[in-house]
Amino acid sequence: MSYFSRLTDIVTCNLSHLLAEAADPAAAIVEIIKEMEEGLTGAQRSVRTARASEESLRQEIDAHRVQVEMWTAKAREHLQSGAEADARQSLLRKREVEDLIAGLAQQHEAAIKYSEHLATMQRALEARLADALRRRDEMGVDRSDSETNVPRYLRVPTAPDVSDLHREIDDELEVLRKQISG
Repeated sequence: MSYFSRLTDIVTCNLSHLLAEAADPAAAIVEIIKEMEEGLTGAQRSVRTARASEESLRQEIDAHRVQVEMWTAKAREHLQSGAEADARQSLLRKREVEDLIAGLAQQHEAAIKYSEHLATMQRALEARLADALRRRDEMGVDRSDSETNVPRYLRVPTAPDVSDLHREIDDELEVLRKQISG
């Protein structure tokens, strides 16, 4: 049985409800985790692709900006040598490249927003997967070797973890302790 047809299904799912309706909650949690891991792999791939597209557009814009400078310099050279028609032609070419840059800049902005959206979706998927892994452990279901896609910072630590996320959590805990005691 497939539990999720879209990545948003994973983010919006009610895990308690899915497990409560399952005939075999232990088997269901294993299948749910498997599907979440597959979804996360796809999300990670999508984020990488979106970031590559974003970078490609940025590089293309940079290359066209160099062309704008080149056409400006050519127009200046033509004007200095008295070739006003050639200077005018160079400025027309410069304007064409500037218009192209404007279109690419809009695409780049859209690519940035899309990349950010996908990264947010990936983090939400990671959070859902972490919840499912905790529930599996609470149910006493054997761990599988399929957790290779789970980011290290989401895995249940077997040794002290000094990742940035855990340091931030430690800092937050300290603030809460101070609020409680003070």
